[in-house]
Amino acid sequence: MIETVIGLVTLVIGAAAGFIFGKKSVSADVAKIEEDSKKEAHRIIENAKKEAETIHKNKLIEAKEEILKKTSEFENSTRDRESKLVQKENDIKNRSNQLSQKIENQSRTEKAFESEKLKVEKLQESLEAKQEELNKQHETYLKELEKISGLTKEQAKEQIIEAVKIKVESEALKEAKVIYDETVNKANKEAKKVIIQTIQRTASEHAIENTVSVFNLESDDQKGQIIGREGRNIRAIESATGCELIVDDTPEAIIISGYDPIRREIARLSLQRLVADGRIHPARIEEVVAKTKKQLEEHIVEIGERTILDLNIQGMHPELVRYVGRMRFRSSYGQNLLMHSRETANLCATMAAELGLNPKLAKRAGLLHDIGKVPDEESELSHALLGMKICEKYGEHPAVCNAVGAHHDEIEMKFVISPIVQACDSISGARPGARREVMESYMKRISDLESLAGAYKGVEKAFAIQAGRELRVIVESDKISDKESEDLSFEIAQKIQTDMTYPGQIKVTVIREKRAVNVAK
Repeated sequence: MIETVIGLVTLVIGAAAGFIFGKKSVSADVAKIEEDSKKEAHRIIENAKKEAETIHKNKLIEAKEEILKKTSEFENSTRDRESKLVQKENDIKNRSNQLSQKIENQSRTEKAFESEKLKVEKLQESLEAKQEELNKQHETYLKELEKISGLTKEQAKEQIIEAVKIKVESEALKEAKVIYDETVNKANKEAKKVIIQTIQRTASEHAIENTVSVFNLESDDQKGQIIGREGRNIRAIESATGCELIVDDTPEAIIISGYDPIRREIARLSLQRLVADGRIHPARIEEVVAKTKKQLEEHIVEIGERTILDLNIQGMHPELVRYVGRMRFRSSYGQNLLMHSRETANLCATMAAELGLNPKLAKRAGLLHDIGKVPDEESELSHALLGMKICEKYGEHPAVCNAVGAHHDEIEMKFVISPIVQACDSISGARPGARREVMESYMKRISDLESLAGAYKGVEKAFAIQAGRELRVIVESDKISDKESEDLSFEIAQKIQTDMTYPGQIKVTVIREKRAVNVAK
């Protein structure tokens, strides 16, 4: 390939010389150029050969180095494998030694076990022999006893059991009667003590809120503005609030009549704003009523939050907080529902603390026990059962739900705080000044209850207790049986329901007992 290059160079040089000098004879110069070209070519060839030899030597050196490197790596890996194999052999030897030692220990243990087993078998044989000897002696003694007493074994056993049974029953009855009497006396004392301490520690307000909403005016001239032309303003107010406005001869006052206390409050606040503003027309009335409703809802939530904050109750669902705020505008027989619920909550916490129970859980149940009286929608359920459903819906503790549903005995009480809530509800509702009722009508209702029960045959006495919420009827045990007492309780309850007017519920309890009294001298 190098010779070809030299030839090409020579041709090129010749061509160039011919082109330069034309057709003249330049043989001497061409010969010189050819000779120089050959020398140059020879030099290039020599250099190429030297360079090729150098490259060849370098490649040989690199190949030798690579071979040495691979050889070294192979030797190192071989050494590692040999060391690992040696280590594994050592591990196998150690494990073999351990296994041999365990086998040796096992054989020693088996030998010791066999020795102990033989000892136990010998002891068992000796015990069986002694047991047989004892059985023979026992049979001999029994035969001698039967001859002496003239009774068989079974007859003697029956007589002894019967005598012991009679004696034990008599002693058990005496002991049970003593325990029962002591328990009743102690329970009554402790119950009275807890209730009295609870009432004394809970300070309650005796004022009763008025359930009639009256809006006072500065002058009677404002009545005409409120009524409007042809009564359009008053009709707009009644339509927007759902309450009836009574404008009569009462000086400087308008009576707001409505079943829902929240609607009455919305009507009162709306009238107050309209009169203060002076602009009273249907469009303005609708605007003011809508704004008042929104602000009252915010106020209700604020009341609920302040209540649970005052009672130190945490983690209550926001909807339940709103229900608590709604209780502020609801009354029960003249008693404000929120004040009654707060009072019941404090009583429950105090009583639970006295009894060593959880006061926080009892306080929560006391606050929520009448939550079913302020629902957003009407329901056919009683307020206790509806309140239980609401509490279950918003994730309250099962004990709280049961206490809310059972505080009027409509479901079974499953937790200890349930009777506490029931008792505190009665205390709060029955205390003097808690609920509005004319004394004469109250006394007449109590008297009518007792007279109604006393008119039945076999009734010895009748007592109305708990502010007329419960009627206890004592019957003569020799004239009324247990089955008849159940029927009598149902009949009296039906008679009260059809013939009398009363707030809430009345529980009828018929008591029939037979007492046997003896005196030991």
